[in-house]
Amino acid sequence: MTMQERKFKHLEACLREDSQYQSVTTGLEKVAWPYRALPELNLNDIDLRCTFLGKPLSAPILIGAMTGGTEHAARINRNLALAAQELGIGMMLGSQRVMLEHPEASYSFQVREHAPDILLIGNLGVAQFLKGYTTSHIIKAIGAVRADGLALHTNPLQEAMQVGGDTNFQGVTQVMQELVKKSWFPIVLKEVGHGIGKATAEQIQHIPFAAVDVAGAGGTSWARVEDLVANGKVTQPDLCEIGIPTAQALQETRSVLPHMPLIASGGIRSGLDVAKCLMMGAQVCAIARPLVEPALQGPDAVLMYLLKIIQQLKTALFVAGIAHVGDLTQLAPAEPPPPPSYLLE
Repeated sequence: MTMQERKFKHLEACLREDSQYQSVTTGLEKVAWPYRALPELNLNDIDLRCTFLGKPLSAPILIGAMTGGTEHAARINRNLALAAQELGIGMMLGSQRVMLEHPEASYSFQVREHAPDILLIGNLGVAQFLKGYTTSHIIKAIGAVRADGLALHTNPLQEAMQVGGDTNFQGVTQVMQELVKKSWFPIVLKEVGHGIGKATAEQIQHIPFAAVDVAGAGGTSWARVEDLVANGKVTQPDLCEIGIPTAQALQETRSVLPHMPLIASGGIRSGLDVAKCLMMGAQVCAIARPLVEPALQGPDAVLMYLLKIIQQLKTALFVAGIAHVGDLTQLAPAEPPPPPSYLLE
């Protein structure tokens, strides 16, 4: 199977309901949202504007990494970019490896002409840098699409489930440290949907990433996607349910990296999900899978979906009595009180 064929099959698999986690949820449904019956606010005045990686956003939302390399992918990326430009939000591209290794596929990633002003983040897999990729590949990936920075995605479970996947991650932390050290543009570390938790956060705390995308479990399981691509059905459901739920991943990563800008993604399905993640310490949230079908229809369909998310986010802030999205962290639950002294004796 060629890389382009696999990219197309990924899209097909992602549209199936069984590509989603079945027994693991994001955990966001367990996060309580405060309610004020007298908010002393005008809903129309709620301010969602923020800055991320040095670029202004009209709302703390990114279109998450999805696809590239095929005609369908080109249409999806174009429609996503048009919507992002219209709304003033950011966008992360799918893995650009196919573009670097098959230059004829580059057109599917060219979205700058449709979105000249947005925050645009490129994307390459960390495993490739253990197989010969260097900083020059990052420069090429960013330059070719005129991106503002690059996400390095880590996906060991997906690779282990993929036929012929890249499963050697030995030495990856040192490689990333060298890459970030040599880069003069923002480098983001991201999972693909199985979560970055406490152990990984501790592993990278000495690396000056521009941001970390915790990409937790509860939405699309890329292990399931690879199983579907290889076998037409999920044959290893136990392995496919491995992952750190999004709320847990966000909480653990924030506890270890208190000053690191965080992206929350993985099963973000509503504006209330976005609000909860921001309250828990994320700077922005990324949404991917729910936008695939709208993007196949056209930019207006993407626009309508995202406008609904944005209105839900505004409503959540309104009923919590929060006028500006930057003030959301003041709602974060306080640390639990220490146990009584007699329990410590």
